[in-house]
Amino acid sequence: MEENVNTHSRPSDLKITDMRVANLRGAPFRATIIRIDTNQGISGYGEVRDGGSPTYALMLKSRLLGENPCNVDKLFRKIKQFGHHARQAGGVCGVEMALMDLAGKAYNVPAYQLAGGKFRDRILCYCDTPTRQDGREMGQLLKERMERGFKFLKMDVGIGLLRGVEDALIAPPGMLESRDVMHPFTGIQLTNKGIDILCEYVAQVREVIGYEVPLAVDHFGHIGVESCIRLGKALDQFSLAWYEDMIPWQLPDQWQRLAEAVDTPVCTGEDIYLKENFLLLFERRAIAVAHPDLASSGGILETKKIGDLAQEHGIAMALHMAMSPVAALASVHCAAATENFMVLENHSVDQLEQWSSLVEGLPVPLIEDGHIAVPEGPGLGFSGLNEEVLRSFADPDQSEIFGPTDEWDDERPHDRLWS
Repeated sequence: MEENVNTHSRPSDLKITDMRVANLRGAPFRATIIRIDTNQGISGYGEVRDGGSPTYALMLKSRLLGENPCNVDKLFRKIKQFGHHARQAGGVCGVEMALMDLAGKAYNVPAYQLAGGKFRDRILCYCDTPTRQDGREMGQLLKERMERGFKFLKMDVGIGLLRGVEDALIAPPGMLESRDVMHPFTGIQLTNKGIDILCEYVAQVREVIGYEVPLAVDHFGHIGVESCIRLGKALDQFSLAWYEDMIPWQLPDQWQRLAEAVDTPVCTGEDIYLKENFLLLFERRAIAVAHPDLASSGGILETKKIGDLAQEHGIAMALHMAMSPVAALASVHCAAATENFMVLENHSVDQLEQWSSLVEGLPVPLIEDGHIAVPEGPGLGFSGLNEEVLRSFADPDQSEIFGPTDEWDDERPHDRLWS
């Protein structure tokens, strides 16, 4: 075994000595890359989910110092109580990515091998695309994606397209501006006119791009399940790949109603933390596509377990991802190791060269012919970060890139959850 181990690394003696962060903006959104250092000179990288806080990761530092990063499952079980749904899971998940990167580097194997091996050599990507108000213009933008080699598309279709249109929406005062009221409680409804306008929009898109390439839709707005069903039935004619996050994931009864009412696959999961929280949706067959985000769902190993659990219920798994190449490559290794994987999101199509150049030792651009090749290098597969590109993405309002974090070294709370 040891002939396969890095000569500068002795895994049984590997210890975590430090954690530092680099806060990014525009890669493609706001996010934090974490770096975990060790006593043997190797470091592992992970990423806090876009929009999350570096505090979610840094609060875990004192729990990790002195530990062997190769004990990935042991450390995940130690820290997973400090994660929660959506962005609040970002610290735990970012640490898990970095541990998998370190363990792979220590044993000189790619992260997918630590997850059980791979089912595929290339990972299909879908490109999320900024909205245009005109359907034909939106279609042309998607057509350009197709001409660049993308073979799976996604766009937004929702009440944002109806703002200012007379008689298209019914809404109580202030609800159209609210971002913090859950869908069933807003009272926003679509009228028949509004639904007709959205159907015409999608028809115009389909006229441009045709039906050869899957097209998923997202961001419908905070409308109740009844309006979702009416809109979903009207859009079924366009054979869309899925309806994404029409209602909050926490409402499995409503997801079951929606799934049984429409003929298009329904999809959710980007904000769900840990596999057990997908189970009600799976058992009710309330979704056709599970859509975890590895930076919220628990990291590489937990997300593979989510995929396996979905497969047992006849459900496919796609991966949500709107972050830097660090999180993208962690997602690639998980996708490679998950049999029922379908497609991985990418939000950086319009800055692909710069985005890809953030990591070193891999092709630029990372996405070729609509796919990312699964790296065969150790850990997540890249050799390091490009400092110049990293600085171009650095958040000027945050602390220095990978600066000292000594203030997080000595917190010693009593974390046990039982007496």
